[in-house]
Amino acid sequence: MKRMKKALSSLTLLALAAILVSCGGNGITGNRKAQSISGAGATFPLPFYNVVFELFSDLNGDAVAYGGIGSGSGVRNLRDQVVDFAGSDAFLSDKEMQEMDDVIHIPTCMGAVVLAYNLDGVENLRLTGTVIADIFAGKITQWDDPQLVALNPSVVLPSEPIIPVFRSDGSGTTYVFTDYLTKVSSNWAAQYGAGKSVNFPTGQAAKGNPGVAAIVSQTKNTIGYIGSEFAFAQKIPYATIANARGEFIEPSPTSISAAASGDIPSDTRVSITNSDAKGAYPISTFTWIIIYKEQNYAKRSKEQVLALLDLLKFMLSEDAQSHATEVHYAPLPARAIELSKENLRTVTYNSVPILPTVGGLYER
Repeated sequence: MKRMKKALSSLTLLALAAILVSCGGNGITGNRKAQSISGAGATFPLPFYNVVFELFSDLNGDAVAYGGIGSGSGVRNLRDQVVDFAGSDAFLSDKEMQEMDDVIHIPTCMGAVVLAYNLDGVENLRLTGTVIADIFAGKITQWDDPQLVALNPSVVLPSEPIIPVFRSDGSGTTYVFTDYLTKVSSNWAAQYGAGKSVNFPTGQAAKGNPGVAAIVSQTKNTIGYIGSEFAFAQKIPYATIANARGEFIEPSPTSISAAASGDIPSDTRVSITNSDAKGAYPISTFTWIIIYKEQNYAKRSKEQVLALLDLLKFMLSEDAQSHATEVHYAPLPARAIELSKENLRTVTYNSVPILPTVGGLYER
């Protein structure tokens, strides 16, 4: 891929890394043999992960295999100890944390959930949180409903039934979307709540962000929630949404970053939906990679663990984060990176910390 090669040329340590890899592999944590790393989970960050995993493999010699099967399935795979890491757009709840051995959450980038739609002749659609909640609750059923007309006075909305599209699989994207709806609609909070899987009362189900994007792009009068990159890639129109300040905001690296301007807890488990920050896009989120704190499980070698930590440290590096905006995500704020590096230093093998000090090839 031309973009990959161009990106690699900007890495000042590429020549050194290539020499070390040819001699048996190079890791941030020291020389070692190249390893295979496996992960599964969220489809939301797939475009970013595809770029970063390829960069990492080319630079470091390790192979990264990632299956976009949804956040819920990814976490189950980690619980069953069949993968090295799970990708999730929803951080684990306190209850879920208690049901597993100790894990840590490493945020990898920030993104947005957008309301993609397919309406003939409508290029700019404005929505509020309460209207979105009522659409997916089946309370607003027609595109020319008075509430939608009032929000879009310069748009001719069709007199057609609304077809909501939602995720059929356990999904972090669903969690982010419904977490937002519980904050803006008391009815939604009382009737449906937030979760990776929710009993949507109406509409059509699809698997994964690609599945929802495909249905919306191919079916008139639909509206569905998807990761912003999937709407951008397929050129599907998406709505401008009113934030907590009443500003109608489009998703962008700037508006997503604005949503993360508040405090971040030490474990990085934080929701940034419906932020009251100026210019914040209201359905913004971190996405995380989740790993076990104690890494000696399922007959894993220490070299496998070192490779995993190399990958995560690379994803937190300036080199990796600089590619977030290329695929329509936002890079992590400095505080999230700082906390994540501290949390990585708590990872152990046979109860012994693996990264006792800061430093390494990608710490730039």
